[in-house]
Amino acid sequence: MMGGNDKLNSRFVEGLKKFTKKWEFVLLLILLAEFVIFGAANFEKFMRIGSIFSSINNYISICIISLFVTFVMITGGIDIQASSIVGLTSIVIGVLWSDAGLNIWVAVLLAIVTAALCGALSGFFVSYCGVQPMVVTLGGSFLYSGLALLISGLSKTPAYQGISGFPAKNDLGQFVSFRALGKMLVFDLIPVQIIIYVVLIVLCYLLLHKSRYGRRVYLVGVNRQAAEYSGINSRWIIMSTYILTGIGAAIAGVLLTANVDSAKYNLGSTFTLSIITAVVLGGTLSTGGKGSILGTALAAIVICILRYGLPLCFGISNQNLDLPIGIMLVIVVAVRAVLALNRKPLFRKLDRESLPRN
Repeated sequence: MMGGNDKLNSRFVEGLKKFTKKWEFVLLLILLAEFVIFGAANFEKFMRIGSIFSSINNYISICIISLFVTFVMITGGIDIQASSIVGLTSIVIGVLWSDAGLNIWVAVLLAIVTAALCGALSGFFVSYCGVQPMVVTLGGSFLYSGLALLISGLSKTPAYQGISGFPAKNDLGQFVSFRALGKMLVFDLIPVQIIIYVVLIVLCYLLLHKSRYGRRVYLVGVNRQAAEYSGINSRWIIMSTYILTGIGAAIAGVLLTANVDSAKYNLGSTFTLSIITAVVLGGTLSTGGKGSILGTALAAIVICILRYGLPLCFGISNQNLDLPIGIMLVIVVAVRAVLALNRKPLFRKLDRESLPRN
């Protein structure tokens, strides 16, 4: 019995040592430092659990999309069209429900399918036609934004006003049906969108780190030609990552529409830079082959807490929040580059532990 406990303890210690050498541990320290600094500056205002959850909830669409963009960037690509798909999803839901008279959940399903097709189209041009991902997704962002504006013209409601009045409360004043996705609180404290985000983190983690598909994504990012020689259909793998991002953007669009009770063609149009920032800060290499779901999730939370704490504790206006976030990103990337030159194990090569096993 004692021998079994010793073995268990040694495994725990060994796993802990490995974790301290990973980038996710650094992000965890940064997150802890934020709580210490902001808590010391204004403990009573900052350490309100409800307010912290609310601040994360306000940023939840970007958090969700960044999880799926991680897949794309690990393959060596980039996706800057996801924010336009958010708006497209939103207006498709609004027009199908309000003007076409479809059931709200049928409208949601069709909007998600539309977003997946948008991702598939861009992924096809990247993987099968060999067009640069930046060019394809930049064109996609204009295409899908224009398509969203065109669809909004089919509605009786003016485009600038947005379609509202979605199914909301019951006779008891509780949020039900579609609006519950944006406003319901679990245990009267935790927004349901955060619960959905946690579930998506788990699903994306299992898909990327614990499945054969995830291993193929990594291998395509490390060396696409070698992946082809080993029998992996790299074109389909790359295309599938853009489909996943389209679905992720659609989920974000559904939740955002439910939260603000308004379907607009330009919803989420400013998300692009924040999404890329969260993925890069999370440790995903722009050249592909390295990245993790946990890293992206932690980086997104770090940015959420920074956006919450700076105005509250130091009086920095919301318009100036991009500056400290940009400075933090530059410093972090620079430090990682220096450590990589010094051949530190954390940044020197692909972490084999992050690859799922067969």
